[in-house]
Amino acid sequence: MVFSAPIFLFGFLPIVLFIYYLTPQTYKNIILLISSLCFYAWGEVFYLGVMLISILSNYMIGRLISDAQANNKNAFFYLILGSIINIGLLISFKYSDFINDNINEILSLLSFSTIHLEPVHLPLGISFFTFQALSYIVDVYRKTVSVQKNIYHLALYISLFPQLIAGPIVRYHDIASQITQRRHSTTLFASGVQRFIIGLAKKMLLANPLGEVADQVFLLSGNDLTMPLAWIGILAYTLQIYFDFSGYSDMAIGLGRMFGFRFQENFNYPYMAKSLREFWRRWHISLSTWFRDYVYIPLGGNRVSSVRVYLNLFLVFFLTGLWHGASWNFIVWGLFHGVFLASEHRGFSKILNKAWQPLQHFYLLFVIIISWVFFRAETLTQAMTYLNRLFNINHWQTTTFQYAQVISSDLLPIFIIALIGSLPIYKMLNYYLLIYSKHSPFKMALLIYLPKLIALSALFILSALKIAASTYNPFIYFRF
Repeated sequence: MVFSAPIFLFGFLPIVLFIYYLTPQTYKNIILLISSLCFYAWGEVFYLGVMLISILSNYMIGRLISDAQANNKNAFFYLILGSIINIGLLISFKYSDFINDNINEILSLLSFSTIHLEPVHLPLGISFFTFQALSYIVDVYRKTVSVQKNIYHLALYISLFPQLIAGPIVRYHDIASQITQRRHSTTLFASGVQRFIIGLAKKMLLANPLGEVADQVFLLSGNDLTMPLAWIGILAYTLQIYFDFSGYSDMAIGLGRMFGFRFQENFNYPYMAKSLREFWRRWHISLSTWFRDYVYIPLGGNRVSSVRVYLNLFLVFFLTGLWHGASWNFIVWGLFHGVFLASEHRGFSKILNKAWQPLQHFYLLFVIIISWVFFRAETLTQAMTYLNRLFNINHWQTTTFQYAQVISSDLLPIFIIALIGSLPIYKMLNYYLLIYSKHSPFKMALLIYLPKLIALSALFILSALKIAASTYNPFIYFRF
């Protein structure tokens, strides 16, 4: 079950909200926990056991770490044990097929018998809830958070459905107090509804139509994939992945607010960045800060020798790529980012900072767009072929029929709206309107509240119509 599914929008969510707000404060967490487990079990009944194992094991590890520290014993052993359990679960379900396939490639080259392994299904959201659990036991070990002695509270943290299958990755210390002491208000609920509708519109009205274009282009092969079509396809995917990822984050943040939680922001107009380092401070913020705090800094960060810094960067982005999917494409995508981040650290950023600002943006967008080819392609071979078509002037000629295969009449307005939406224009306009009307309730109502209400209503109706009319509604987080 995903947020943009009719059963969630018009069934699960209204029912859960109705029961949740009728329930006394003392039992709200129990209702939310049961709802979260039911949400996960809806499409993952068998793998609900994986979630429960994660909850139970991390609860016990947290208690063991805390007890060992209280008794002046070595808690590091339990931290390692907890890390092995969490990473072991992740490897078993997410990477076993990938590891087996690569071992078989080597065995075939050596003329040995290959290993047969039945395909392992990937439980939805396992990368998200595993990273949340890991951050919890590490923070307990570092004494930056107190151990959670109530297993139901920890279970709610790990399984909380608004961010369970698509992020953001929520740290325990960010919501520990909210689990037991959060406050509900109509203002917070209304802001949650608004944020959810914006995220839903991003997904249904922008990401999905752009995704259809990208999918059709990436299916082309041979002479059918011309240079113009290749650029149309990757530009469509560049916008699709932003509006899909940020749309789900908006919906998660909005849902959290409806239930009294305040999640941190996960995207901040990343295509406005002027360097790759800035991009990763704006893109999937919860993931980049997770790797910074739990991998990069413990390895020494940038406080070590230059060689070690480069190794740290490459390791972090090797793992970042691998986190996104069990495929060499994702690994290459991560290392590709690592190369440019290392070059910026080596001194290229000084040159970049002196350059004309449009050139800085062009550099960032060029690197990101090329990297998305590896992210979107199914194989490295397809990625290299696609890159060849992007820059092969000999494949420039494109027929009207080829354009018609991938471009519908309403694509151009969607492209324009998506380009505008990827810039902080709305944010700036809203800011200036607030400044202009802050001393006049009438102006504020006329210029801000009324247009916003009309716009949000229209976006929800259009999104609902799109959900009802379209059979194309991809969930690109299935690899995570």
